[in-house]
Amino acid sequence: MTLTCLKAQTKADIEFCKEAILEFRKSLDPEKVVDHVYQMITQEGFELVFIPNADNTKAGAFIGYRIMNLLRTGPVIYVDNLFTFSECRGKGYAGTLLDHVASRAASQGIKTIHLDSGYDLHTAHRLYLNKGYFLACNHFAKLIS
Repeated sequence: MTLTCLKAQTKADIEFCKEAILEFRKSLDPEKVVDHVYQMITQEGFELVFIPNADNTKAGAFIGYRIMNLLRTGPVIYVDNLFTFSECRGKGYAGTLLDHVASRAASQGIKTIHLDSGYDLHTAHRLYLNKGYFLACNHFAKLIS
């Protein structure tokens, strides 16, 4: 099976990805997620790329990223999200999406891709390492109440 990356550009595209987005980001409001992502795409430079599942009924996997220009690094691509449904895992979906982003970076002269990953996501870490990613830093966060 050939995996084809598709860029979400319309609310219908986002709706096709909605189940995957909500499975990955459970705190999002199902009633508002399509509008939220559409605003990110149209106003914030966010890109959502997905691969349909085998029966083309929903996104089997998606990646969300943005181009950022930082003093420390210059332009980078930051991957906000990468998710694959369990039935699509081990079939190349995530690797294909990471390759898509690497191709996008290369075509724009961007030298670095950054992403954060949870400590216990060892399978994902193995994929990232196999794709040439390395542990570059610790990421800190502070909740503001």
